[in-house]
Amino acid sequence: MNEKDIATPIRTRAILEKHGFTFKKSLGQNFLIDTNVLRRIVDAAEVTDFSGAIEIGPGIGALTEQLAKRTKKVVAFEIDQRLLPILKDTLAPYPHVKVIHSDVLKADVKEVVEREFAEVDDIAVVANLPYYVTTPILMKLLEEKLPVRAIVVMIQKEVAERIAGGPNSKEYGSLSIAAQYYAEAETVFNVPKTVFVPQPNVDSAILRLTIRKEPPVTVKDESFFFEVVRASFAQRRKTILNNLTHYFKELEKGEVGNILQLSGIDPKRRGESLSMEEFAELSNILIDKVSTH
Repeated sequence: MNEKDIATPIRTRAILEKHGFTFKKSLGQNFLIDTNVLRRIVDAAEVTDFSGAIEIGPGIGALTEQLAKRTKKVVAFEIDQRLLPILKDTLAPYPHVKVIHSDVLKADVKEVVEREFAEVDDIAVVANLPYYVTTPILMKLLEEKLPVRAIVVMIQKEVAERIAGGPNSKEYGSLSIAAQYYAEAETVFNVPKTVFVPQPNVDSAILRLTIRKEPPVTVKDESFFFEVVRASFAQRRKTILNNLTHYFKELEKGEVGNILQLSGIDPKRRGESLSMEEFAELSNILIDKVSTH
């Protein structure tokens, strides 16, 4: 093993001690200390010497280093000011890495991509995301329709399963549909909690989102479509008829029942049994009825 790799227990401890770094629970900081796992994450992103990588939360640079070895350029967003001098130190051998001190949720990522990756055609987001903001970060990256090919992230295993879940599974919900509207989702491999410092309470998984050129369904209004999906899962045990009647208070229960029948959906079904195509059909019929009320 290359002694210089950041992601070994000994080197990680040495870096943290040298800089007197202490973990902030509020930032969900868990650093990877297994180089093989990091290499597999980079493999999953399928990057080359011509690729650019966007990283979120580089920590002390363990994944950043592996990305830097295999890409043309890396841009990393780090929110914790205390890590900036550490990154400057650990990533000194890699001049093609740029660290931006910023909360990615507040950053204009599109502008950064246009500025930093002007000469790069293939871009992937590759990150070990802090668990407490996984969903908002992923949804921001997807909704902003960034010019990226894929998003490969290490997240809580349970959340990865929810994002990749299909109809009629307990994992499937509004998050699955929201993510799969923009991307094809798959769990690549699981990561045990033992390869982190400090150890989190949950196991992790690598999720790969391959960005779609076009959504798999045609909807009249995207935000209304997502609203219908969320309303349908509001109470999982309730039928779609009851959930939608509760949400669209301007419609009578009978009207909602008719709309469901028109959409070819049995009103007694539950949200988790509907495919994305069925939700699209339903929202396209429903939006006309709601707008006339």
